[in-house]
Amino acid sequence: MRTHRLPATLALTAALALTATACGGGSSTSGSSNTSPKTLTYWASNQGSSLENDKQVLEPELRKFEQQTGIKVNLEVIPWSDLLNRILAATASGQGPDVLNIGNTWSASLQATGALLPFDQAAFDKIGGKDRFLPATIASAGAAGKDPAAVPLYSMAYGLYYNKKLFQAAGIAQPPTTWDEFVADGKKLTTGSQYGVAIEGGNVSENVHNAFMLGQQHGTGFFDAAGKPQFDSPAAVAAVKQYVDFIAADKIAAPGNAEYAANQSVTDFATGKAAMLMWQSAGANLKSHGMNPDDYGVVPIPAPAGATGTQAVTSMVAGINLAVFKNTKNLDGALNFVKFMTSDEEQKQLNGTYGSLPPVKAAQSDPAFGTPELKTLAGVLQNSAAPLPQVAGESQFETLIGTAVKNLLAAAAAGQPVTDASVKAELTKAQQQMPAS
Repeated sequence: MRTHRLPATLALTAALALTATACGGGSSTSGSSNTSPKTLTYWASNQGSSLENDKQVLEPELRKFEQQTGIKVNLEVIPWSDLLNRILAATASGQGPDVLNIGNTWSASLQATGALLPFDQAAFDKIGGKDRFLPATIASAGAAGKDPAAVPLYSMAYGLYYNKKLFQAAGIAQPPTTWDEFVADGKKLTTGSQYGVAIEGGNVSENVHNAFMLGQQHGTGFFDAAGKPQFDSPAAVAAVKQYVDFIAADKIAAPGNAEYAANQSVTDFATGKAAMLMWQSAGANLKSHGMNPDDYGVVPIPAPAGATGTQAVTSMVAGINLAVFKNTKNLDGALNFVKFMTSDEEQKQLNGTYGSLPPVKAAQSDPAFGTPELKTLAGVLQNSAAPLPQVAGESQFETLIGTAVKNLLAAAAAGQPVTDASVKAELTKAQQQMPAS
């Protein structure tokens, strides 16, 4: 998924409790209960540089759909900070859109509400078939052993972006491949008002994505095989402390990064205030800030020296899925819209504009996705990416762990010591707040 949302644990609990009511529909004057066979309501996530930019990208495509089908699509672009809470309110009330974007990491949690249409064989047949999609992206569309709760729309992976000019000025010939090299290079690149790396400590989702990736490298997925949380295990403590130490001990990220949210780290990288950036499919965003692709390189995020298996994971399987509310009054139109948005041509158009990767296999052959950046990220997605835990409590996990990391980074920025004990205490508190499954 892209990033950037606010805590929603209580809202999710309410949504789970009200699922039976939610799926029955209602008499609201807005949302899916009020759509006719010739209209659809679509909630899109903020993928571009602004909400207005997304409207400029999407509205011409929605007009194409209307011309082809006679169905008008009422579009609302929702910022990431609001999207999950809006979705949870809709699942609880039964009054939502017909079709909506969801972060792929939310798939299992939203699936558990029962409010989303399961994509069984019949539903997949109506949109062109399940085998059109990359297997890794389908694996991030719902819990294992169940019909997916959504279909992939945009795919992304994390990479390490580095400023070639700043690396050259610091006498660094190659980007780092291990964390020891990363920290050593970060210290060389930290001088004056320039820092080695920009992070986004006020961004709960960015925090949990990095904690998960480092957790994999340290040997934990934050849940055991039965789905029980293990937030404060020694491996989890080591992973989170490694990330917080970019500010606390290594001092290669600016203390002010602890408050950053909403693409501020991307801005710092694009303007030369930071020499490295760990981000998912940042090319289009960097271009909007005036950065030329020739000015930076992209490589996989570092891993421990000699790492194999899960310890070599360098990214979560990132992306956006497209879901249909089960109580839509226009199911045929909604599935027709999903078919349109995941068609080869629309996949090329939309992913090409947003700088993401098409999850539809046939669309990836387009030369637009052969840039050095996207080739690197496609390799990461195929070879060293893992899906976030596909458990019903995944959404709470994101909120709680992301907030714990945010609190620890704020403490580090304030000059407070960050120790194994303080990290464990914060993670234990997060685990205690997990609702019983």
